[in-house]
Amino acid sequence: MGLDLPEEPATPAAASPYRVLARKYRPQTFAELIGQDAMVKTLANAIDRGRVAHAFLLTGVRGVGKTSTARLIAKALNCIGPEGQGGPTIDPCNVCEPCRAISEGRHIDVIEMDAASHTGIDDIREIIDAVRYASVSARYKIYIIDEVHMLSKAAFNALLKTLEEPPSHVKFLFATTEVNKVPVTVLSRCQRFDLRRIPAEKLVAHFAQVSKAEEVEVDPEALGMIARAAEGSARDGLSILDQAIAHGAGAVTADQVRDMLGLADRGRIRRLLQLVLSGDATAALAELDEAHDLGIDPTQLLRGLMEALHSATRAKVGTNAGAMLSAEERESAAEMARQLSWGLIHRLWQMLLKGLQDVEVAPDPREAAEMALLRLIHAADMPDPASLVAKLTGDGTAAPTSSAPASKPSGANAQLPADFPALIRLLERSGRHNLAVQLHDQVGLVRYAPPELIVRPSKPLGGDWPRELALELKSITGTVWKVSFADEPGEPSLLDQEKMAEERVRADVLADPNVRAVMDAFPDAELETFPTRGG
Repeated sequence: MGLDLPEEPATPAAASPYRVLARKYRPQTFAELIGQDAMVKTLANAIDRGRVAHAFLLTGVRGVGKTSTARLIAKALNCIGPEGQGGPTIDPCNVCEPCRAISEGRHIDVIEMDAASHTGIDDIREIIDAVRYASVSARYKIYIIDEVHMLSKAAFNALLKTLEEPPSHVKFLFATTEVNKVPVTVLSRCQRFDLRRIPAEKLVAHFAQVSKAEEVEVDPEALGMIARAAEGSARDGLSILDQAIAHGAGAVTADQVRDMLGLADRGRIRRLLQLVLSGDATAALAELDEAHDLGIDPTQLLRGLMEALHSATRAKVGTNAGAMLSAEERESAAEMARQLSWGLIHRLWQMLLKGLQDVEVAPDPREAAEMALLRLIHAADMPDPASLVAKLTGDGTAAPTSSAPASKPSGANAQLPADFPALIRLLERSGRHNLAVQLHDQVGLVRYAPPELIVRPSKPLGGDWPRELALELKSITGTVWKVSFADEPGEPSLLDQEKMAEERVRADVLADPNVRAVMDAFPDAELETFPTRGG
């Protein structure tokens, strides 16, 4: 760029100061702006048809390209081409004087203002007074106001009239991370673009290109870690990559990035989660101690457990567990999905979420993490509500949930599920997880007489849902099923029945004299978990 002087011999005194990667690789054309294709297409069509709005509002999380986009729009509107005869274009040449001046931040007609440090009405009054005068050398006089939500209420009100009817030679470009703080009167006068978080796959490709340009070898796994840590922000990711290059002294490995960010490796996370599910408290705490000795943050460890559990949940539903996961991680997620029931997944997730909150506020995060793991181990060993009902009734099996007695199957129907819960289990085993969840959570049984099923939906399922379920059941059992909705009252959903059974057990526990005595002694105590076995 303009600060480099290649014609001068390179000496330590004359060498250009180092520019961080986030500034060095700031997009200079819309083609280099990653992850915002919809906005670029809209702007291209507007410029081609001469329908460019007088004010734009760019919003999104940090580091997705709001200020860069504003500068690109300024170049696109003021570019005159290499020959000096061009007009507005979505592909600015970066050769003409307006393009170079805007890129270097020295164009007299492109004014950038930081609203965080210029919040008052006096600053806006200067803009209002200046817009009356034509631009000095550019086609448009452009005002870029960053963090516009920081303007005071009086400043916003003073800007309204000018923003509604600006002179034809003036364009306003606003950028903000908190669009909810911008008055609706301002929003209604602007054309709004919501810049999306950049997908991790595109960040990995971008960081790979930057690494190649910097002549630095970076492991693909390390790039994936950096992309995940960036959370959709190109600037954050480039800053981490910059630090990783310095940390690795020219070569970046996954272990170096893991140590630098204080992350636990995926193998350790999977191993720890398996220990939790197997109920091995001693080995799980030993694993936690080893992670602590390696400098791994307990918060990052619990977040890793949540990511692993979430990947298993997506695998259980049948969707992609994550494009950034390795083949080994996807296989592990699928295996865990087969091991875990839906009830256990939900319990573990809620307890991990609570444990993460405890770790963040506890005086000693390590101790809070240990207690969270122990709660997880005991939760993983708890039976589901159906088992509790079976123990209370003394039958050894869950209480029947079907409103109509299932007829004894015979002949061609001998292999059909005996009751409604068995039907749901069959769908679960056959990989029809969505249908199993819908039958379990969102319908009440009216009649079950295989191959006939009549249910009453508690939530909208769509008119084609009975036909789709019937086709899936036919493909599984080889028998033609008749599935239909009914308006007549039916049983509560199995999910509601499980909740009611759990509440009954909870009430029985609270009614115990010993428990009542403890609750009376500690008025602020709450019953979170309760024993389900004798002894």
